[in-house]
Amino acid sequence: MEVPRYDGSIHPDEWINDIQKYFKLKNINYNYFSIAKSFVDPTIISLPAEIYSFEKLSNALKEDISFTVFKNTNKRLLRVLKYIPERQNGETPKFISKFRKYCYNAEINDIEEQKNYFCHSLPNNNDNCNYNYLLEFTKRKENIKSMNDLIREFEEIVTDELNLIRNESIVALKHVATGKYLSSIENLLYTTGSKSQVAFVSSQVLGSNALWKIIFGKNRYYDPQDGDSYIYDSHSIKLQHIDSYKFLGINRVCYKSPISEHTEGEEFLRSHDIQFTIGNDTFQEIVCHNERLGGNDEWCIELIKQD
Repeated sequence: MEVPRYDGSIHPDEWINDIQKYFKLKNINYNYFSIAKSFVDPTIISLPAEIYSFEKLSNALKEDISFTVFKNTNKRLLRVLKYIPERQNGETPKFISKFRKYCYNAEINDIEEQKNYFCHSLPNNNDNCNYNYLLEFTKRKENIKSMNDLIREFEEIVTDELNLIRNESIVALKHVATGKYLSSIENLLYTTGSKSQVAFVSSQVLGSNALWKIIFGKNRYYDPQDGDSYIYDSHSIKLQHIDSYKFLGINRVCYKSPISEHTEGEEFLRSHDIQFTIGNDTFQEIVCHNERLGGNDEWCIELIKQD
């Protein structure tokens, strides 16, 4: 371990901790303060002679103008610090480490001031990032009472963002009541009605027939030029079957489903116990309806892969 020299570019308390470690490592048990003062660059700071404790040494270093410059520099570093999302090859631990270090160096200990600086570092939807980190953090500000709370809330935001469904994400739709997946099979067609490709719920085990690509529709939530947009409430989407490239949809002619005579496949999507057969195979029906919603209308979207 090299002799730590104080030149105004480190927080005084951090430097004192380092020099105490140095004394312990070198088994120095005498002349603490005279040795410590000799490590202070005299061209930067002129120390008074009557310093006989590390507390007084710290106070003397903090009273020098160099410490004011040091704190203000770290405040400016906080103002220019920007979070780069992990999706854009950013490193969250390094960002958090820098933020905490700058707050410590600038002696910003008030959590409200820390939250304000943190907000300034976050991208919003005007910063070439489609996820509004600033908005999500602002929603949680009232719950933050300490630096640990701040980091914990932000970690949840980062995790949530990585689990959001984006345009062209691959998903599976599990029917909540039965645990079965919305599925289709290429070239397996209805024998009545539209005679288009069948959609049904199949096994509780996820297979390739149950994979769908989400494609966002054109509405006020989505810019087609923006491939990284996320799905929100009331978002218009299309479901494209991965294996067959066919889209799940309602037939404009409004053909009826084979057994229950609901609309075959723009209403609420439902599955129920009713089954139909094609050849020797039996399938559990899905339908569209505009009736009262119930348990059979609940679906869980499982994110398989983001584009």
